Amino acid sequence: MIIIIVATSCSKGYIKFASQYTFKSSDGKPHYENLDYWAAHPYKHDTSDSIPKPLQKNTFQDSTVDIFFLHPTSYLDKAKPFGWNASVDDSTLNAKTDYSSILYQASVFNQAGRIFAPRYRQANIDAYYPTSTEEYTAAVKAFDIAYEDIKLAFEYYLEHYNNGKPIIIASHSQGSTHAKRLLKEFFDGKPLQNKLVVAYVIGMAVEPDYLKAIKPCANPNQTGCICSWRTYKEDYKPPFVLKENFVSVVTNPLTWDITQPGAPKEKNTGAILRDFNKLIPGVTSASIDGGVLWAEKPHFFGSFLLRTKNYHIADYNFYYLNIRENAMNRVKMFLGK
Repeated sequence: MIIIIVATSCSKGYIKFASQYTFKSSDGKPHYENLDYWAAHPYKHDTSDSIPKPLQKNTFQDSTVDIFFLHPTSYLDKAKPFGWNASVDDSTLNAKTDYSSILYQASVFNQAGRIFAPRYRQANIDAYYPTSTEEYTAAVKAFDIAYEDIKLAFEYYLEHYNNGKPIIIASHSQGSTHAKRLLKEFFDGKPLQNKLVVAYVIGMAVEPDYLKAIKPCANPNQTGCICSWRTYKEDYKPPFVLKENFVSVVTNPLTWDITQPGAPKEKNTGAILRDFNKLIPGVTSASIDGGVLWAEKPHFFGSFLLRTKNYHIADYNFYYLNIRENAMNRVKMFLGK
């Protein structure tokens, strides 16, 4: 049912794009001097450059800021054909990444600045659900390998492309697992924190004390801070959230203000659902409740078929234009300083 919301599920839909991915790593690792190992990069045309038709006339990219985007899991095959970590050369996985999360999520930021999104040896989805000590050990190793690639990509980016530019860190799901680690290692209390415009670490819990110097964003104009949310149907909290021994950082993407934890759907300026070129205002609301973001059942053509209470896959899509506008506003505030 969730495929009705966004075209980011079944791999079969991406096979038609797979033929364009013909590169092959000599050692199975990504090589970031090669643009093929960037899902998004300002030196090539890619799906992050896409702009929904209603926004095309008034979009002008600001190249003074860079966005380092970490994509979510597209390696969902429980048979694990590549083991616990995905191949960076698999054409179907690369097509799925580029025509789902890079198109529907990374493109949010293409007016705020230049987008860099590295391919990496992502962990299989099962790494989040180990069922034995052996699987837990394998899962930890898989996440470490994935982060090793991301760290290498970020270091390459800093050395060859950044040139002192301000940075936005943005991510979703598994990408946010790694973004937290990246922020802690490179930004938190480090000189690079002075270059951080904002971090959008979406779809994963962010412990309130995980970062020491980088604080949760308290208002829509604040910079150098972190935004995060996990979206579920109103009145629902999944069992794993109830077991968390902390209350995750939550930002309301319709108000961006800790003094306004709830907002009606009328504040939603535009969602992007299955049709990338159709911007739909008022799709759903947003309210903060104990570590998660609650949204009322979305309203769009065919939404009566929607039964899921987990809106994780639409964390960006439901609030597409609000995020886009907020990113540009924070860039303006940062540069104004």
